[in-house]
Amino acid sequence: MTTVQLVTATAMALLVFTALANLVVDLYARGAVRAAVDEGARNGARAGGGVTACERRASEVLDGLVGGRIRPRARVTCSKVGGFVVAHGTATLPGWVPGLVPTWSVEVTARATDEDPR
Repeated sequence: MTTVQLVTATAMALLVFTALANLVVDLYARGAVRAAVDEGARNGARAGGGVTACERRASEVLDGLVGGRIRPRARVTCSKVGGFVVAHGTATLPGWVPGLVPTWSVEVTARATDEDPR
């Protein structure tokens, strides 16, 4: 009888640990997307920057911060709107345990005043 209780308690503890580890990884990935969007917008807003420089820098930051299965699911696009460079990042972060941990969708936007408003 004790063995069944021990096995059940161990399985539940492992599921809780896995869910918490998944939460930590998802929070890190969200922070990485935010950092990429911020860096991209700042780099694109510099004189001589532009949309291409914004997307290139955001991609470099994402490549440096996340990898594995998360990187292909994270994307940053840039555009010029008025006198601003706007970077918009999205990521889909699937749960490790289907049914226990939900899939998260992350959307982050940053904008910086364009120093070269052509």
